[in-house]
Amino acid sequence: MQPGRESQTAVMVAMGRAAAHGITPVTRFSDPTAMVLLPEDARRRLSQFRAGQAPQGRRARLAARFFHYRTQMMVARTVAIDDAIRAAVARQLVLLGAGLDGRAWRMPELGESIVWEVDHPDSQARKRSRAAALTQTAREVRFVPVDFTRDPLGDALAAAGHDPAAPTTWVWEGVVMYLTRAEVDATLAVVSARSAPGSHLVILYHCPAPLLLGLIGLLLRRLGEPLRSSFAKWEMAAVLHSHGFEVLRDEGLPAIGGALGGEVAAATKGMTHMRIVTAVRRADDRPVGGSSATPAAR
Repeated sequence: MQPGRESQTAVMVAMGRAAAHGITPVTRFSDPTAMVLLPEDARRRLSQFRAGQAPQGRRARLAARFFHYRTQMMVARTVAIDDAIRAAVARQLVLLGAGLDGRAWRMPELGESIVWEVDHPDSQARKRSRAAALTQTAREVRFVPVDFTRDPLGDALAAAGHDPAAPTTWVWEGVVMYLTRAEVDATLAVVSARSAPGSHLVILYHCPAPLLLGLIGLLLRRLGEPLRSSFAKWEMAAVLHSHGFEVLRDEGLPAIGGALGGEVAAATKGMTHMRIVTAVRRADDRPVGGSSATPAAR
């Protein structure tokens, strides 16, 4: 991301959720927070799009088609991750690279949970000012500003009161693909060290798809957030196993979207590069704590 600005991919994600809210026939999806958390220019563009006032022309039609597919994709991945959070039933939820995520303000299931929002200080400052207009549903929200090029994640979480002896649900959505494999490994080392047995980890990641990821990568490089890694399903399982996690479920987005039917199924059937894995921290003799590693994330 560019210094002094919030992540533009985080804005794109929130725009997709805001566009789907109140319109999608998928009853398991709802995100009334997304529009509120968007910056003003993004809210204005989204309102124009929904009202059919977007600029006309070939380029505009292509942009509208891309946005339609992104919106349906956000329905599928949001439903899958929400379901994983509910199933984990942990009173500690850590959102790594939280972006403009609104779960702490929209999920009543978090009423007994503390939510740690970990993100770059620039993105987080803007989000906090907008979130003041929302009603919190989580028991507590703790913002953890981290410059991932400089600040140790473990130390920051410890200072914010995260308890490594209690089960935690970790959500790493829309970040892994912007990291090198070494950075992913460094972050997982911290997560593992701070995860009591029974903790859950939910990761959205990209698997190899050279042509498709090449096209997506061109757009993201223009936003200053280039793609840096992808993992085959077996590679992700091996990396997680090396850090003490066992895979419970690993699904491609086409399967997730297909189960939701209609437009979501049609829009996601070609998104074979995107997967969501849920893993559980196995019981072993590894010490918990994890305060020194410095991972990187956007």
